[in-house]
Amino acid sequence: MINTVNIIGLGALGMLYGRNMMKPLGYENVRFIMDQNRYEKYKDQRYIINGAECKFNMVPLREATPADLVIVAVKYPGLKQAIEDIESSVGEGTVIMSVMNGISSEDMIAARYGADKMIYAVAQGMDAVKFGSKLNYTLSGALRLGMYPRGSRENLDAVTDLLTRSGLEYVEEEDIIFRMWSKFMLNVGVNQTCMVYDTTYKGVIEEGEPNLIFISAMREVIAVANAEGVKLTEADLNAYVDIIRSLGPDQMPSMAQDRINKKPGEVDAFSGEVIRLAAKHDIQVPVNRYLNRRAKEIEAQYTNK
Repeated sequence: MINTVNIIGLGALGMLYGRNMMKPLGYENVRFIMDQNRYEKYKDQRYIINGAECKFNMVPLREATPADLVIVAVKYPGLKQAIEDIESSVGEGTVIMSVMNGISSEDMIAARYGADKMIYAVAQGMDAVKFGSKLNYTLSGALRLGMYPRGSRENLDAVTDLLTRSGLEYVEEEDIIFRMWSKFMLNVGVNQTCMVYDTTYKGVIEEGEPNLIFISAMREVIAVANAEGVKLTEADLNAYVDIIRSLGPDQMPSMAQDRINKKPGEVDAFSGEVIRLAAKHDIQVPVNRYLNRRAKEIEAQYTNK
């Protein structure tokens, strides 16, 4: 049974899961770990989630101890450092779950700590918007879960037990790799398009150039996925477009929020990964190359890259 959780990452997902997991585990047993500078900045911060105040247990890395579950909820640019930072949180029996976007974080974490510790997870259907210390959402979505190859059924059962106790929805996937690629397809389209065109979910659904780019970027992912042995189809694309239609029209995905907050986004986890895999299979992905270039040009305006 999972009784202690360490979370790295204070974004929308980290906050949502942390708050809910405190209900069965208590404040002291859900710990947000961070470097000393972040600890000094955030240790007394109080957060507002859907209008309700929430305080989290902040722990500097030098005081972090092994937890039953480690949740990696950072943005892609911070992943390599996060993998180093969770070292003191990982013990012999620790389970690790990444809730990050993209399709590469699990392999990177497993390379350091072992595939046997990993749970595959995809966060889907959440429409959260986080600015500063305030998080608002109308849909909390559900975690899609599966076992890592060579993974443990016992570990997966422990995670689903905690999610049940926390009141968090989840779905066990028979083919978690397919689900991860499906969500990746959506993120490649919606995150990058909303960021580049500075728009909301409504902007990519309505007829116009953003909609054309949104759909075209996802179709390029289908071609790459098929080459990688993942059987994504146009029907899957349509199903995920319907998910976007179900979200608040004035809400926006994380990369669009990053543009407003003037923070580095996850372009390398999205179009960067598409471009890398497309080159392996000699597949043309001009829309993703365009989105990659434009996103980096926009980011350079406020990150001084």
